[in-house]
Amino acid sequence: MIAVDPTSRVPIYRQIEDQITELVLLNLWPQGTRLPSVRSLALELNINPNTIQKAYQNLETRGIIRSAPGRGSFVASREPAQAALRSQAEAALREAAGKAALAGLSREEASRILDQVWKGEKTHD
Repeated sequence: MIAVDPTSRVPIYRQIEDQITELVLLNLWPQGTRLPSVRSLALELNINPNTIQKAYQNLETRGIIRSAPGRGSFVASREPAQAALRSQAEAALREAAGKAALAGLSREEASRILDQVWKGEKTHD
């Protein structure tokens, strides 16, 4: 379920965080789901266990997972994952709106494009 792209500019630990967050948001890993152990996930992905540990620590700091010593790591709640993604989405929208304004796109054109994306329609260049 989790895959990493070593050629990506996104650090591997971040790829893991993002994918776990997505699994939680999609409710594929609901609250209480036990995450793969650091060791088993490191073997599966053929990466250093410290990379997995860093991702898990960041997720725990954000409240998405919780660790129980000797028992493993578990999905804590969807809400922190949703809040984190909302924050990222807001930043991306602000950046895109700034670029659109610089490119001379009108507010109406930008709004139309956003509406199309929201409805799942293809946008035309």
